[in-house]
Amino acid sequence: MSTGQEVATYPALVQELADRGLIDGRWRRVFEAVPRSRFVPADVWRQLSDRCEPVVGTDAWLALVNSDEPVVTQLDDGVSGGPGVATSSNSMPSMVARMLTLLEVKDSQRLLEIGTGTGYVAALLCERLGDDLVHSVELDPLVARQAADALAQAGYRPHLRVGDGEQPWPGLGLVDRLIATCALRYVPYALLRQVRPGGVVVAPLAREFWSGALVQLRVQGDGTAVGPFCGGATYMPMGAHRVPDLHEVRGKGRSRAAGLDPARLLDLGFALYAGARLPGVRLIHQSTAAGARVWVTRENGAGAMAATGEEVWPYGPGFLWEEVEQVWWEYEAVGRPDAQQFGLTVTDRGQQVWLRDPAEAIRPSRA
Repeated sequence: MSTGQEVATYPALVQELADRGLIDGRWRRVFEAVPRSRFVPADVWRQLSDRCEPVVGTDAWLALVNSDEPVVTQLDDGVSGGPGVATSSNSMPSMVARMLTLLEVKDSQRLLEIGTGTGYVAALLCERLGDDLVHSVELDPLVARQAADALAQAGYRPHLRVGDGEQPWPGLGLVDRLIATCALRYVPYALLRQVRPGGVVVAPLAREFWSGALVQLRVQGDGTAVGPFCGGATYMPMGAHRVPDLHEVRGKGRSRAAGLDPARLLDLGFALYAGARLPGVRLIHQSTAAGARVWVTRENGAGAMAATGEEVWPYGPGFLWEEVEQVWWEYEAVGRPDAQQFGLTVTDRGQQVWLRDPAEAIRPSRA
């Protein structure tokens, strides 16, 4: 679906990105040359807080496509009759702009994208670097085919592959830049081995606490990668990295007096700190008129539900909510650092979150 109105409206979105300082002059010309509408199918959904709502009519479609909102392009991996969970989308343009800026692309650099999706980001990269330098892999064959068609119709022919982006691209060799447009629970070391020393990796991480975070890593001569977190980022997870939001809770609930207001936990800095201190603990939240309601769980069946101004309901073994409260007070004691003060180091042994200095890794709690 594309109309003449799109031509008139899309530059306003690009102007907004420029006015916000998200793109420089070079990237502005790239965005202007690649209308988003060419990569958005006719049947789409708007992502609401609790569901995906179908977009009906040309005017509504145009309004969404020419806005700084994500556009959901697939539900339930394309299987009919599912619960209506978004499984593919065209990301919000401001997030795309942020990631491309963090990638620090230079002329003549080879690039690998993990998660072709609609093909929009691959088209922007082709416009910037040229088709032959852009490689993109997509796990879902139907999504990959639709992206290939959209790219060809727009005049772009990057190297495309259907497969697991976590695995090395056979015969590709080393690239200078790697961007993941799907969320990773961790940065697979196999991905780093595809990037030459000095190269940059930009990826959204799906933190086990409630929020996602964007990370910019530089690959070192010894094959490790180090870099800062660069704000929040919510992306659909890589297929192999999908997990349920919460663990199964076992045991009868028991009430205790209200303690820490759970609304205070909904901060990306705390999510990064607590995720490192309490590995494997998951937290999701829901806004309420009074503040927030949160659920936390652990693999052993422990859990808790807490809401602003209400009693806390712990479940299962141990004292999980008390552990969360203790970690909050630790976070307070180190100055409640914002997300930009945290970073990540990835080696062949795993990954570690650090605070202010790569040498200051945050150690897991012994509780």
